[in-house]
Amino acid sequence: MSAGSPSAVADLERLRRYRPRLSRGDHDLNPDLTPMPMLRPAAVLVPIVRRPEGDAILLTLRTPHLTAHAGQIAFPGGGVDAEDPDPLAAALRETEEEIGLPRGKVEIVGRLDTYVSRTGFEIQPFVGLLTPPLETAPDPFEVAEIFEVPLAFILAPGNPKLHRVTVQGVERQYYAFPYRDRYVWGVTAGILRNLRDVLLEAAG
Repeated sequence: MSAGSPSAVADLERLRRYRPRLSRGDHDLNPDLTPMPMLRPAAVLVPIVRRPEGDAILLTLRTPHLTAHAGQIAFPGGGVDAEDPDPLAAALRETEEEIGLPRGKVEIVGRLDTYVSRTGFEIQPFVGLLTPPLETAPDPFEVAEIFEVPLAFILAPGNPKLHRVTVQGVERQYYAFPYRDRYVWGVTAGILRNLRDVLLEAAG
């Protein structure tokens, strides 16, 4: 399957019918990492840009001074506020605040599995299609850079990579998508793996 081809469009149509499950998370590869007893609800947008040369995933590089996930590659999104009518509204609001993308420019096509992070967030990811031209304006306090990764790379055989690291004498495992000089890991890689699984299952 090639990104941007008619089959890719059909896969995205099947994504509309995907029924998310509860839940994926940092504990999948490390069962001893039990989720925090009190989780903060959050939501992110997984933006797929419909470019003629092939679909691409839009990502942000977070600024290094933030209190959560500083300096990491992330989807636009954040915590669900009391004023948000639902998690989708929170994801679209945060996207507009972080990268200046109006919610009217986003076509929501589905939702992925809820992701529980070891930092205490229960994240609902919503997949949205973006049609160029795009006009974005990153919030300099939260977003250092906006960039894209081809969807074909996410779906390529051999992705994601399984990595191991020793933390305080304990070996931990995690997924990562190393792309050029970018290193997509953590929550973002977990959500991308979920997206990959859904699209490849749809393709099969």
